[in-house]
Amino acid sequence: MGGSQPWPQVPVGNKDHTDAAVVIIGAGISGMCMAIDLIKRNQCHNFIIVEKSSSVGGTWHDNKYPGCCCDIWSMLYSYSFEQNPDWTREYPGQEEILDYLRNVARKYNLYKYIRFNTSVESATWDDSKNRWKVDVTITGGKDAEFNPAYSIECDFLVSAVGQLNQPRYPDIDGLKDFKGKIMHSARWDWSYKLDGKRVGIIGNGATAAQIIPEILPSTSSLTVYQRSPNWVIPRDDGPVGPLRRAIYRYLPPVRWRMRSTKMDIRESFYDAVTNDKSDSADVIRSSCFDMMKKHIPGKPDLWEKLTPDYSPGCKRVIISDDYYPALANPKTNLETTKIKRITEFGIELQDGTHHDHDIIVLATGFRTVEFLYPIKVTGTQGRSLGAIWEGGATALYGTTVPSLPNFGMFYGPNTNLGHNSIILMIEAQSRYLNTLVSAVLDGRNRGNRVGLMPKQRRTDEFNDQIQEILKKSSFADPACQSWYKNKEGRITNNWSGTVVEYQEMLSKVDWEDFETTGLRNENGVTGAGTNVSASRVVFGSGKQETKIGRVHEETSVSNTVLALGTLSAVAAGAAWVYRGRFPKRLGLGS
Repeated sequence: MGGSQPWPQVPVGNKDHTDAAVVIIGAGISGMCMAIDLIKRNQCHNFIIVEKSSSVGGTWHDNKYPGCCCDIWSMLYSYSFEQNPDWTREYPGQEEILDYLRNVARKYNLYKYIRFNTSVESATWDDSKNRWKVDVTITGGKDAEFNPAYSIECDFLVSAVGQLNQPRYPDIDGLKDFKGKIMHSARWDWSYKLDGKRVGIIGNGATAAQIIPEILPSTSSLTVYQRSPNWVIPRDDGPVGPLRRAIYRYLPPVRWRMRSTKMDIRESFYDAVTNDKSDSADVIRSSCFDMMKKHIPGKPDLWEKLTPDYSPGCKRVIISDDYYPALANPKTNLETTKIKRITEFGIELQDGTHHDHDIIVLATGFRTVEFLYPIKVTGTQGRSLGAIWEGGATALYGTTVPSLPNFGMFYGPNTNLGHNSIILMIEAQSRYLNTLVSAVLDGRNRGNRVGLMPKQRRTDEFNDQIQEILKKSSFADPACQSWYKNKEGRITNNWSGTVVEYQEMLSKVDWEDFETTGLRNENGVTGAGTNVSASRVVFGSGKQETKIGRVHEETSVSNTVLALGTLSAVAAGAAWVYRGRFPKRLGLGS
């Protein structure tokens, strides 16, 4: 198979169904980015993407609830190398995002690498082979008839499962006793009609703020169970008309500049969600109060219930134009009394109040601090990921983990953002991880299987540095509990700086950050052994550093230069057309 193509340019086929250079877990934004970079940067086609769902898209395939959309501008919510000029709204909806991702998968021919309805149960590093064994189960009925479970061996393992993956169900007594319908927002049942139903929705975060206005008109009543209020600022959403879309498509410099400008604005939002004393944080407060009083006039008792007592940014700031109007609707009841239990027919509160419901919606988020859950991961010397992360999830630059050789992860510990597009982070991670893959593939091509993992000391240093910053940020405000923190209050999810700072950090690989698990060939260990700095091993003679560079999307040229460049492009195009038509008009052309 593959003719004269050198490995790893040969795709995985029937005979080597259970063997690959790289296995990627997840076919969402991160997994697709990694796959595209494997092809473009490493000329590697010998990889498999395993996806537990039936489609690409990740969270944008799983989350299909009413009103589901992104809270990042559409202009920023696409790969830099595959920008979408055709978004129809300022903020993209779930279905439009999913269409975009499916189009990208088709353009780069990714479907042939993906095994859908395939769930990873465990991944185990084999010290004797310096390879991963990935155990999968098949959930698709017909596919399971071939083999319901099997194992794949690979040289490098990539987790692209993300942080918003496993739904979190609330720990409330009686949840299973309810006789009506219960739906989690991430598992929405569109076959169930809400017309005339008495609805209770537990949760009032970003997801609930999208669902509530969308379903309210069809319900007979809607009770929102709020644990704590949120900071809410205007969304200012609206359609992107055909003319603007045409400009973005046919005048790319305009689109690039618009994307850069929006990135600049979002980067400036960093202070607002991290520094409680900043002017930007005050802007959030005033915007929230102004909008609240505008949409809920003359109800100071409701204003009090909706006013947070914690720093803006401690929880994700809600961006919405219609959340407050929905709460002001006569059909809506905002409950702030703690839930005691769920009964057969509704929800009972601590004060004895009972609300009858036909359906209870759980907008309670995801198991965000349990990265990779429920996959069982075991690294070198039999160390489980649970043991490695006993004190909380940590990673070097959020991408690699000590004791897990030849392993990388996207959207890992401390890489979430509260102010900008996560795609900007994902692309930096993909470039970085592909550089690690290139070193591992180079070693194998030289006849040695090398295992690379970050040094524990360097990983601890890095995490100590960012935790010192995070402790002083709004994320750490003890007045709120968010999905950014674990039970001990350690901020395990959010990045401590701006996107540009993260991109700069990942613009090179310092091989002194890594150590080896030993070089092995068919005859056993050769060359360097365990715990040797990777700089002495990678790329044959060794290399101290590999420069990757980064995508520069922030504003770098003035509006004047941009305008002149655009005019020049238009003039050049017009001249080209004119040159072809004018001689013909004079009868000089053929």
